[in-house]
Amino acid sequence: MKLKEIAKLTWLPVVGASLCCLSPVIIVLFGLGTAAFASSLADTLYGDYKWFFRIGGLFLLLLSVFYHYRKKGVCSLDQAKRHKNEILNTILITVFAGAIGYVFFLYVVVHYAGVWLNLWV
Repeated sequence: MKLKEIAKLTWLPVVGASLCCLSPVIIVLFGLGTAAFASSLADTLYGDYKWFFRIGGLFLLLLSVFYHYRKKGVCSLDQAKRHKNEILNTILITVFAGAIGYVFFLYVVVHYAGVWLNLWV
């Protein structure tokens, strides 16, 4: 798989899994709430519901791999059995790349955006 294909498959799941901390940043950037409200929301979403967001991101990742192979013409179980190794390799690569992308996006990009907006220290 090329890097462009991996990025195309993993960007939406990474953003979806990071919504627990990205949504308060978006709320403040668009002026829909105060920094105190966004900080409280981030504490609640990340503290109590982070695993729901992570499982949702994993679901989005598997869904993106499914649609990727549907576009390539793998529509039946017979075709999936013929492409079994390719599908398993793609799943492993995208899960690994998605985990790295999630860690980088959430703990570097979103964190420093929140620090810049004074949502968290």
